[in-house]
Amino acid sequence: MSFSTLVSDIAFRDRDTHAEQPDERRSTMSRMSRTASYARSTTSTTATSVSISGEIGSQLHGGYGHSLTRSWQAERQLTKAMLIYPLFISDRDDEETPIPSLPDQHRRGISKIIPHLEPLVRKGLRSVILFGVPLAPGAKDALGTSADDPKGPVIQAIRLLRARFPSLYVTADVCLCEYTSHGHCGILRDDGSLNNALSVDRISDVALAYAEAGAHCVAPSDMNDGRIRAIKLKLIDAGIAHRVTLMSYAAKFSGCLYGPFRDAAGSCPSFGDRKCYQLPPGGRGLARRAIKRDIEEGADIIMVKPASAYLDIISDAKEIGKDLPIAAYQVSGEFAMIHAAAQAGVFDMKEMAMESMAGILRAGATIVVTYWTPQMLDWLET
Repeated sequence: MSFSTLVSDIAFRDRDTHAEQPDERRSTMSRMSRTASYARSTTSTTATSVSISGEIGSQLHGGYGHSLTRSWQAERQLTKAMLIYPLFISDRDDEETPIPSLPDQHRRGISKIIPHLEPLVRKGLRSVILFGVPLAPGAKDALGTSADDPKGPVIQAIRLLRARFPSLYVTADVCLCEYTSHGHCGILRDDGSLNNALSVDRISDVALAYAEAGAHCVAPSDMNDGRIRAIKLKLIDAGIAHRVTLMSYAAKFSGCLYGPFRDAAGSCPSFGDRKCYQLPPGGRGLARRAIKRDIEEGADIIMVKPASAYLDIISDAKEIGKDLPIAAYQVSGEFAMIHAAAQAGVFDMKEMAMESMAGILRAGATIVVTYWTPQMLDWLET
C-alpha cells in the first residue's frame, strides 16, 4: 500500500467514527485527521511535480549542481599529460620569427628552443612535436633530401631536447612537404602525380633517421598508402621498434584549415593540391578504412586531423581502435579562428578554447596536439 493510499484510508475511517466518539477522543482524532490530510496534500504536490517533469530518473540537476560534481560528469578530464605542443624548428639558429597568421606562435632556431621551453617544462609540459622549416638556399629539392640531414633542424632539435629535458617526450612529424621544391608530401612522377612506392621508401627512411636520433615517437603525416607497415618493418630491422612509438595520421582530411601552418612551415604546394592523397571532407568511410589499415600495419596511436570539424571521425577511431590511444590535432586554422572570434568579442577566448577541448575529449581522444598548450598549462592550474 502506498503512503497516499494509507492516508486516504485513515481519513475515511476517521470520518465514519467521529459521531460515535466522546468529545475528547473525537478532538484527538480530528487533529490526527488534519495532520494526515496535510501529509496527503504534501505527498500529492510532490508526486505531481515529479510527474510533470517525467519519471523520478529525470531529476538530473542534483548530479551537477556543484562545480566538482560537474567535473565528475566528464568521461575524460583534460590533463597536462594529454597535450602535445607543436614547434616549428628553423635551420637559422638564431631565428625567432612570429607567424602573422598563427597568433603567439613562432619559428625558432636551435639556439632559441631551450629558453622558450624551460618555463613551459617547469609548468608541466610533457610532450612536443617537431616540424622542420628549412630556409637556407638550396635546402629543398624534388626528393626532399634534407629531411633527414643529420645537421638539419629536426635531428639537431631531437638530440638537443633529449639531452636538456630528459623527461620531455619528443615526437617528430615525418613528411616531405617542407623539404621538397614542389611542396608535396612525397616523390612525384613526371606527370606530377604522387609516386607512392618511392614516397613510402623515402618517408620510412626519414622516420628511421629521426628514431635513431632519439625521437620517442615518429608520426608520418604524408598519407601515402602503406607507409605505416614500411616504417614499422624498418624499426624492427634496426632493433628499435620496442622503444619507438609509431603514431599514424591515419585520418587526415584535405581542406582549408591548414593555411597558417603552411605559412609557418613554408609547405604550400607549388602547383595543384593534396586532394588525391589527403581524405575528402565527406569521406567517413574512407577514414574508417584508413584507420583499420594503419592499425593492422602496426600503428601504436591513431590520429585524426583536423579535430573540431571531425568529431565523428574521432569517435569512429575510438570505436575501431578501442585498445589504442586516439590523438586529435587541433590544427592551425581551428586555433586561429578561435583567436580571431575572441578578439572580435564573440566569446571569451579561454572559455572557448576549453570548450573545444572538452568536445575533442568527449568524442574519444586522449591526446590533443594543440597550439593552446602554453596557455593550457596555466589554465589547468586554476
